[in-house]
Formats: sequence, structure tokens, C-alpha cells
Amino acid sequence: MSNRKPHNMRTRIERSCRALLSSNHVAVVNIDPSGQQWMINWKNRRIIRSRQIVDAIFDVPHRWTIYISGMCIDQAGGEYLKSVEIAPEGIYLASQLADAIEHYYTEVRDSCNPQHLVAYGWIAIPNAVSLDEEQAAKVFSAAGAWNQRKAA
Repeated sequence: MSNRKPHNMRTRIERSCRALLSSNHVAVVNIDPSGQQWMINWKNRRIIRSRQIVDAIFDVPHRWTIYISGMCIDQAGGEYLKSVEIAPEGIYLASQLADAIEHYYTEVRDSCNPQHLVAYGWIAIPNAVSLDEEQAAKVFSAAGAWNQRKAA
């Protein structure tokens, strides 16, 4: 007879939470200097307000893909992003993300032209999903990143 693995409730809950987040295309969007933070479906760019998804994203550690960007407007009024995409090693709780990406975040913010900088922020996806610049710009736009006063 083969040995079966014993029932592990924690692993089962983590697996179902990850499946829920993956099927709903959940992303956490943080925008500074306003400090706004949203949960957005990164495919259709709608804000998510489900308590079940909030619990799944904040109570279970995940492997994150993070798109860090500085939102800028040039003298001609054209919008552009200065970005970097990272995937930190290991699994992190959502509350630990700020510490894991702080170095990259300040690096991107400092590389932007201060006269063009409107806002800066990040999109964190609890999955191995890569965003292109056009998708990221649409997600930031849905979160209201371009409607802020110029950053100090």
C-alpha cells in the first residue's frame, strides 16, 4: 500500500486562497504621495471590495511580482512611466512588502525628473504575472494616479 500524506488544513487553505486570487486577477496598487492603496482586478481594472479576497491576500504569504513606477508628465503634456519590475525571492505577507521593495522604490523615484514627477507607486501581484507598460499605465490610471498634484 502507498502512504498518503496526512491532511494539512493550513496548506489546503493557502492553496484555495491562491486559486481565488489567481482567478480574480487581484493586484494591490499603492500610490504615493497621497498614500492611496487599492485592490484592483488588473485585467478589467475594477476595484475589488470582497472581504474574502482581502483575507486571502493579507493573511496568507505569497510569491509576489511587483511593478514599481514613477508617473511623469513632460512639458508637452505627455504621460510616461519610468518603471522596473521585480520578483523578490521567497514568500512574503502583504504587510512585509514595503520592506522587501524599499531599495528599488527609492531608486525608481530618484531616477525620475523631479519637475515631471506627478506620483510614484507600485502594483503588487500575488502570482508570477508580468505586466507590460501599457497594462501598468491602465491600472495606475484606474487607481487615480494621474489625478494628483505634483509630488514634492
